[in-house]
Amino acid sequence: MSSVLSADPVLQQVDRSFEDSLGRLCDLLRIPSVSTDPAYKGDVRRAADWLVRELSGLGFDASVRETAGHPAVVAHHPGPGGSDVPHILYYGHYDVQPAEPLELWNSPPFEPAIVEAEHGRRIVARGAVDDKGQVMTFIEAFRAWHAVHGTLPIRVTVLLEGEEETGSPNLLPFLKANAEELKADVCVITDTNAWNIDTPAITTRLRGLLYVEATLHGPSHDLHSGM
Repeated sequence: MSSVLSADPVLQQVDRSFEDSLGRLCDLLRIPSVSTDPAYKGDVRRAADWLVRELSGLGFDASVRETAGHPAVVAHHPGPGGSDVPHILYYGHYDVQPAEPLELWNSPPFEPAIVEAEHGRRIVARGAVDDKGQVMTFIEAFRAWHAVHGTLPIRVTVLLEGEEETGSPNLLPFLKANAEELKADVCVITDTNAWNIDTPAITTRLRGLLYVEATLHGPSHDLHSGM
């Protein structure tokens, strides 16, 4: 069992296949899956289909699942078998925000550009860091484990949402309708922050958001500063 769980050869595989992994990420980034604009509805579904193909090729039972809006992607991998292995649910989203105003971009937002920056190479593209880049980190980790060990060391379920950038209007109904299927020991969310450029972070809980709208009524004309 120790050889199956060894991460060293997997990390070496990650290094060997880095450029191929980067190419796949760029392929996904080229799909303009803007969930807030109906004009991109077909592209949103195209991104979901792309992810299903990638996960299916890694031994997952993957499918596009309909919602009242944009579809979700759900995928399951049995891992090494047996009931004593952990079951992890990975959550991410494949939709992106609009790229406008386009004049502020130095390169087309859906044509990934590799640029030299202060901390080394980085990708400039819409969705590179929210959330396609993070989603592809665990998909490429699955790929490396498969290449080395032929399977995953745990049971895995993947849920990729297509409406996060629109406020996830259909996520809660989808979770309620598929609660038994999506049940796992722990959920890993990749759409969070690092502590700084050099320090990864594991965030143990998310508190959610509170929105407040304040309307202020004031005078209809200028007043003396003392008033």
